[in-house]
Amino acid sequence: MNTRIACSLAAALALSACGPKEDPQAAAKAAAAETARVQQIADAKEKEFDDAYARSDWKLARGYGDSLQMDYPDSAAAKRIAPKLEQARSHIRDEENQRRRIALWAYQTQPAKGGTQISAAIYSKDPVDTGGGKRPVRLIFRDHPEWGKSAYLVLEKGDFDCYSGCKVKVTLDDGKPKSMAASRPKTDEAIAMFITDHRALWRMAQQAKTAMAIEFPVKAGGTRTAVFETGGADKDKLPAWR
Repeated sequence: MNTRIACSLAAALALSACGPKEDPQAAAKAAAAETARVQQIADAKEKEFDDAYARSDWKLARGYGDSLQMDYPDSAAAKRIAPKLEQARSHIRDEENQRRRIALWAYQTQPAKGGTQISAAIYSKDPVDTGGGKRPVRLIFRDHPEWGKSAYLVLEKGDFDCYSGCKVKVTLDDGKPKSMAASRPKTDEAIAMFITDHRALWRMAQQAKTAMAIEFPVKAGGTRTAVFETGGADKDKLPAWR
């Protein structure tokens, strides 16, 4: 290194050492200003969340809440909304489940002798081995102009052990089983078993928060249980059953 370069470097270092130092007070003020700015934005997002939550607009509330927690996770506002944000998410899950339960039902209106037949039907949540392999069990509520009102289970395989009459056990959600009379008609047209108190069963189907379980005897031996997610039943589809 020649003398000229060495002198230039020495001069540069000397100037650097003598340069202005950062003002601690100015830095603190800048940090405080930034904190206040972030808090103001977070508080505004919290207000948007609270307004949507108060209107029970759960999806909008979740959107505002998620945005707040994602952008400003360490803010006091993000911590304040956390419990209500989880409640909003819970409401959304419940609404989605209810829409799914509603979609499980099939309603039919068709001409029949003497007028119009109306029916509401739903398949069991899971297949049931009633003899001959696992198959879904169907629950049907029917209003027929000639045959009247009825509620019955239909099997695709196996058979009910109920030709001379029997009892089935109906359970709503986690409640206690209720014993109900049933009978299997002597016909080969369908593997069906009628539950005598059809109106009570229809009311129970609507009252279930999640599911209604029906335990019934089968020819294969013992009993089987079919679980139906009936919570989405629409009472207006069977107006004469109210």
